[in-house]
Amino acid sequence: MSMLLAAFAGGAGGEAGKQALEGAWKLVRRPFQRPAHLPVASSGEAELVALEQAPADPALAQQLSMALGMRAAMDPEFASELTAWEGQAKLVRIENSTVYNNTINGGIHGMTIQAGRINHVYNQTEAKS
Repeated sequence: MSMLLAAFAGGAGGEAGKQALEGAWKLVRRPFQRPAHLPVASSGEAELVALEQAPADPALAQQLSMALGMRAAMDPEFASELTAWEGQAKLVRIENSTVYNNTINGGIHGMTIQAGRINHVYNQTEAKS
């Protein structure tokens, strides 16, 4: 989730990304329904402001993600709304996106090609026809 938030805060995704970020704002601004016996936790608003000011900082994206996760753990209604938001946000196509934490380990010999979305799956029966 932190990469999605950082991408949207940085302006990725065009109008859909902007709407996804607005949805995140609506979530963090809704009243925090934390039971009184649980510790005080961030609503996520301060972390979202900080991320919008420095969207390329992965630590800020992670802090926001953690704040939202803590809030979701304390507020089941928020948790379901956050899950719904994340599901919709994942559908936003981010052009010219950056790949993070990309690692290839062992057993690879020769050239490796990495691609974004590939819409056609090669089928051996196609090769014979």
